[in-house]
Amino acid sequence: MINKLTTSLALICLCFVFSCKQKNESSNKDNWVQLFNGKDLNDWIFKIKGHPAGDNYNNTFVVENGVMKVNYEKYNDTFNNAFGHIFYKKPFSNYRFRMDYRFTGKQLADGAGWANRNSGIMIHCEDPMKIGIDQNFPVSIEVQLLGGNGVNERSTANLCTPGTHVEINSVLEKNHCINSNSKTYHREQWVNIEIEVRNDSVIKHFINGEEVMSYNKPQYGGEVDYNDVFWKTKAGKPLKGGYISLQSESHPVEFKNIEILEL
Repeated sequence: MINKLTTSLALICLCFVFSCKQKNESSNKDNWVQLFNGKDLNDWIFKIKGHPAGDNYNNTFVVENGVMKVNYEKYNDTFNNAFGHIFYKKPFSNYRFRMDYRFTGKQLADGAGWANRNSGIMIHCEDPMKIGIDQNFPVSIEVQLLGGNGVNERSTANLCTPGTHVEINSVLEKNHCINSNSKTYHREQWVNIEIEVRNDSVIKHFINGEEVMSYNKPQYGGEVDYNDVFWKTKAGKPLKGGYISLQSESHPVEFKNIEILEL
């Protein structure tokens, strides 16, 4: 009798745990929010070097068939260092962010060699309305997106740090870019990326469901290309949140299924 009662209680406990797990998974699924509606860019803010915030210079960012595209048709094959970013309209601090991306076509003729099949997701960004008119990149943590060149190994979901530093294995990392452990993705295939951001604690990068990078304690530090005196006063202070932006760096790239789950 006792054995039967024990077994019954164990089964009830298992069912309860399973039910809670399903409920939590369902809740998380339901709480994912689309940042890009696949129709327009009304919830986004443009900032392209040499132009004021809000100016989508040369129609750089467009929407076609439910996809956000970095489009260079009006550039006449001349990039002229017009580094661009498109910011979602509000800042975030604790969240999971995910989307799909792919590189297409050819880079503009005068784009930098390092920018070939190169883009990025900038997290913990400064306010786009306060970025300098000739500033190349926002102070932020960059989750660098790279496409393979068809020959060499080239990881993606790397880390770059414009005006910031992080800690890796409890050591302050001052190198500007650090490679992840991801595979190389050649040609024009879609790649899924997810980022887990925990305020100023831990940040993790995932490619196609696999964790490829993790680091801690994002903070202000390092060199920036605009208003350096102001940013130097913030050096060493924790970077707790900010805007999310996507890059245009001279190579056509596409984004879709852009979603966030606030934690």
